[in-house]
Amino acid sequence: TQGAREAFGGPGGENKKMLVGILAIIFGSLGVHKFLLGYQKEGIILLVATIIGYATMCLIIGSFIVMATFIIGVIEGIIYLTKSDEEFYNTYQIGKKPWF
Repeated sequence: TQGAREAFGGPGGENKKMLVGILAIIFGSLGVHKFLLGYQKEGIILLVATIIGYATMCLIIGSFIVMATFIIGVIEGIIYLTKSDEEFYNTYQIGKKPWF
């Protein structure tokens, strides 16, 4: 998987920024973007919160949980995509800033 190594490797982080930003917008509530950035704990938090939200959907609180995790993903995706490549790389890949 040389192509995957190149896409996620280099110091520019361009491919990772685009991929992570788009995945955050589409699958943000599942925490996929967190796992790709190496934030396992935060990814698990989003995934578990979404599962709990769907499990409690018959109660009204479940809808709010799912909506909140979705909104977090969209906001983070927009933030990722609007940062410059260097700023994204320094903040999220080197600096390890897990939330927003």
